[in-house]
Amino acid sequence: MIRGVSELQSEFQFQLPRGYLDGDATLHRVGTMRLATARDELLPLHDDRIRANPAYLTVVFLARVIASLGSLQGDEVGAHVVESLYASDLAFL
Repeated sequence: MIRGVSELQSEFQFQLPRGYLDGDATLHRVGTMRLATARDELLPLHDDRIRANPAYLTVVFLARVIASLGSLQGDEVGAHVVESLYASDLAFL
């Protein structure tokens, strides 16, 4: 390690203002997201949903970088979850 340089923090915890309410009426507000890579920004550009609606890029991008949300982990936090967030939560992220 270079002197005076600490390790790069790559995951960050957040708490949504409103939260995601799942089908079982469980509210998920606390989560973690990781730093985005160039791949996270480039791969969604080949997604047909984004070609049809460029505004959907935010949804797909956030679904890629959110590592957890409440009890949901990894792939459980997909575009369907991000689509269901309130606008204030989306703006917060």
